[in-house]
Amino acid sequence: MTDEKEIIIKANGVSKLYRLGAREKAHDSLSAAIADMLLSPIRNYRKYRSLYKFDDITKGNNRGPANNQTSDIIWALQDVSFNVKRGEVLGIIGGNGAGKSTLLKILTQITPPTQGLITIHGRAASLLEVGTGFHQELTGRENVYLNGTILGMKKGEVDRKFDEIVDFSGVERFLDTPVKRYSSGMRVRLAFAVAAHLEPEILIIDEVLAVGDETFQKKCIKKMQDVGQKGRTVLFVSHNMPTVSALCSRAILLENGGIVKDGPTHDVVSAYLNSGTGTKAAREWPVANTAPGGNVARLRAARIIARNGETKETIDIREEVGIEMAYDVMELGFVLLPHYFIYNEEGVIVFGSLDQDESWHGRHRPRGQYISTAWIPGNFLADGMYFVSCHLITRAPDVVQFAESQAIAFHVTDNMGAGTARNDWGGPMAGAVRPLLQWTTQYNPTEVEDGQIAR
Repeated sequence: MTDEKEIIIKANGVSKLYRLGAREKAHDSLSAAIADMLLSPIRNYRKYRSLYKFDDITKGNNRGPANNQTSDIIWALQDVSFNVKRGEVLGIIGGNGAGKSTLLKILTQITPPTQGLITIHGRAASLLEVGTGFHQELTGRENVYLNGTILGMKKGEVDRKFDEIVDFSGVERFLDTPVKRYSSGMRVRLAFAVAAHLEPEILIIDEVLAVGDETFQKKCIKKMQDVGQKGRTVLFVSHNMPTVSALCSRAILLENGGIVKDGPTHDVVSAYLNSGTGTKAAREWPVANTAPGGNVARLRAARIIARNGETKETIDIREEVGIEMAYDVMELGFVLLPHYFIYNEEGVIVFGSLDQDESWHGRHRPRGQYISTAWIPGNFLADGMYFVSCHLITRAPDVVQFAESQAIAFHVTDNMGAGTARNDWGGPMAGAVRPLLQWTTQYNPTEVEDGQIAR
């Protein structure tokens, strides 16, 4: 049983209700429009009161997604209860509209719950949107102090951490330049650097690590890991499952405003990915204009396949698994390099693979659709969840056409049977990969006397 003194956040039966706005009525005559204008003050008062007062709603009335579609009310959260221990790093995951942002707004006291109670012991700081409070006309230096103040830091605290913030952001050269001249990436790096150096007891983060380039994202993840290791409590919301797995020891899965699973991150992430709302083994971008890509190539589909061409979400550890991506080439005269990166649940790159099809090496590709497939042999990956990022660049000079992070995912299962690199071992197997290697053993018969081999 958890000691009450160790609980820093306690949510008990938290629900949040919103009422949908009514559609304005069109008028087909001048007299009706005049009458409507005269009555508008009374109607607007009633409309305002109905949007923010719920006297006609009782707990359990008009709840659930089925009723939400036909009623003028919607429950963004429904009876959400959980505890967070001091020093715990908790991931909150779920599909769009599951209630994640609403829960964070209640935790940060931006909006009150309609029903239920949240108790927080300690100073909390939120990082719900990177760059909130940045002024375009001020320099980077001035914005560090402005943004730090908005996030709850005192001037002396910013002074002490100023050099560390600037070094983390990597924009020292442009520190006295107005922020309006920064690139979007520079603004993001500086804003996150300020927020990352807050020192509250509770840090609430919403989807901000999905910014910047890959190098900076790794830097951000390491910083958040350091925050958790220092004993501060972190609530982290993200759609990036490798990052959630890397940062969080525990996770909560929200669906339709309620908690459907709460437990170790591995179990919750697996449930999310298999629920139909997370990253799947197949994905398509049917509309060319919105598909990831540049002027030369666009990603149109990606999937995990077996040798018979069937899409597979779950792969036996002994089976081959194919990673397939389809892409359109729109411009002539370019050499292309498709490639993949495979991540495990902890967000570690297990390996990357560049296109090895010799028939296209160094050749300009004509317009058309291409399908590139890479095959991973059986008994290579360890059991667990894997995430695939699909990339393609044009060569000389290297220009990224698309880099779709966490495009698809699949699960490798271990049946612990013959041919799984286990022999007769039934315990856990460490490592990101688990190849079935060829072993040889030499034996020379000898006599053993008094614990010594006679030679």
